[in-house]
Amino acid sequence: MKRLMPFFLLLIVLCVACTSNKDKEHKKPDKEDARSTLTTNSTAEIVADQLQTPWSIQKSGTAFYIAERPGNIVKIEEGAVDRQQVMLKKELSTAPEAGLLGFVLAPNFSTAKVAYAYYTYVEGSEQFNRIVTLTLSDNKWQETDLIIDRIRSGTYHHGGRLQIGPDGKLYATVGDATQPSLAQNLDALEGKILRINLDGSVPNDNPFPKSYVYSYGHRNPQGMAWAADGTMYASEHGNSANDEINLIEKGKNYGWPIIEGMDQQQGMITPLYTSGASKTWAPSGMAIVNNQLYVAALRGSAVLQFDVTNNKQDELFTEFGRIRDVFVEEGYLYFISNNTDGRGNPQSRDDKLYRTPL
Repeated sequence: MKRLMPFFLLLIVLCVACTSNKDKEHKKPDKEDARSTLTTNSTAEIVADQLQTPWSIQKSGTAFYIAERPGNIVKIEEGAVDRQQVMLKKELSTAPEAGLLGFVLAPNFSTAKVAYAYYTYVEGSEQFNRIVTLTLSDNKWQETDLIIDRIRSGTYHHGGRLQIGPDGKLYATVGDATQPSLAQNLDALEGKILRINLDGSVPNDNPFPKSYVYSYGHRNPQGMAWAADGTMYASEHGNSANDEINLIEKGKNYGWPIIEGMDQQQGMITPLYTSGASKTWAPSGMAIVNNQLYVAALRGSAVLQFDVTNNKQDELFTEFGRIRDVFVEEGYLYFISNNTDGRGNPQSRDDKLYRTPL
């Protein structure tokens, strides 16, 4: 037996070495593309991290532009992250849910360097929201033209999403400023979705004469998206539950505060989907492709997926915490976490911009 011991020891050493070499062969290399290094985090890749309460995702060419609530625009391109200062004419509010919110690039941004922004500001003891144009020059954004001012702002419920519709108009979601009755008042802008010419004037074909109001009866809408056929969808925060995904039609009343969830009343529209009376999504930004509607969920801590053709729904990417906005382009879904907004539990180097193939 003693004579065999050296042979057995040699055999053990050879097996260990063989196993080690196999581990090295099967270890996956770091994922990388020609433009930037992407860190894999579970089911999605990190495009950029250490964002400061991001709110909106926009993209022009190869560059992303991410609006942050404290008052910056972050440009992300070819692996470089550049935080650009935004020079506003009013004092930016730091109240809960307030700050620099909606941000959308103008259709001619590549040449004009103009974008539209929605922000909350403080004036004396009062607080308001306004929609303005921003112009990029020398790596800074400067507020230039005023579109709409003195939209009422409560402690919460600012709305704030901006999008350019397929008709070339600027759309804005406005919350009820924690004054629910305003949502049913057609003389008020609060609790509405607005439709605006890019020069700030009222479109002649809006449903109510000389009014920006496109739809009303909204509590706190924070997302908009259009399908390829022009169908418009919007997300809306319910009152503690009953969050909604609505199909938006010109001039229609979506019921708040008279009805919510799947309640029905003549002349008012019920949602396509609701979280129900016992669950909260807190839905925010939206995107749609191939009849799949993707919705960022804050309290839901996921990207929600709705198949609007087959009436199915699912939860995606539940491991990244609060999600504020989504963006779809060229076969990829992009989304931003929002864990540094004071209501989440930040992970290491939060917040982040993620991407995943569709």
